[in-house]
Amino acid sequence: MTPNEYCKERAAKSGSSFYYSFLFLPTEQRHAIMALYAFCREIDDVVDECKEPAIAQQKLDWWRGEVEALYNGRAQHPVTIALSSALSHFSIQQQHMLALIDGMQMDLYTNTYQDFDELYQYCYRAAGVVGLMSAEIFGYQNQETLKYAEYLGIAFQLTNILRDIKEDYTRDRIYIPANDFQQFSLTPAELIANQTRDAEKIQAFLKFQAERAQSWYEKAFHHLSAEDRRNQRSGIIMAAIYNKVLGKITRRPDAVLSSRVQLSPLHKLWIAWRTYRKEHRSV
Repeated sequence: MTPNEYCKERAAKSGSSFYYSFLFLPTEQRHAIMALYAFCREIDDVVDECKEPAIAQQKLDWWRGEVEALYNGRAQHPVTIALSSALSHFSIQQQHMLALIDGMQMDLYTNTYQDFDELYQYCYRAAGVVGLMSAEIFGYQNQETLKYAEYLGIAFQLTNILRDIKEDYTRDRIYIPANDFQQFSLTPAELIANQTRDAEKIQAFLKFQAERAQSWYEKAFHHLSAEDRRNQRSGIIMAAIYNKVLGKITRRPDAVLSSRVQLSPLHKLWIAWRTYRKEHRSV
């Protein structure tokens, strides 16, 4: 199996919405973005699958060394070998790759956030920098597109946080800021148990989270200029899929407390194709 094949398999097996947005890219860009996505999966899995924080820290430190090796032409892992080819064509910044590792490291030692400013720092490292690296692969002319890419990453992360709230709670991770709970006079335990004398309070709390996520999609697209829409079609496809998930949550917020709100692979592919065709006709 070649490094590119490894990355493609890693991306396909994840079942992520991102995979479907990559299918319409030219070969060189598709290989690069799948390598980047595979890198993200490798780093994320270190934290999610390793039960001992000390061991997880060692693995993250190894990846830091591997990123340094990548930028010095000494990559060893299939993912970084695939990325080494991407670096010859696209300006993927080392500091952004390291920031992603910093974000995953936060999951080892931080399980609550006091306010949105604290959460934003996590979201920026975990997803905002991924948007910035992706934008370099997709291509852009207007510098404002980088702000679009960063904010779109934030929007994706906030959607994931809302969608995965129950699963994260079982892992002793509470991403929604503490002062949000205080504002609605709720505790995380009450929310997850979906038990309160005022059911409307829980619905209002979850709707507030959904509206915050939606606001970041709007902020992102405010910075996407018409001249860059064609290059950034993959991001637009991702946003269309994620917005469909967010829409399902908005219509019935408490669904996230009982099951994982998701779309079928066929539905994701249909949205991806429809969005691609729509964007293709508009440019």
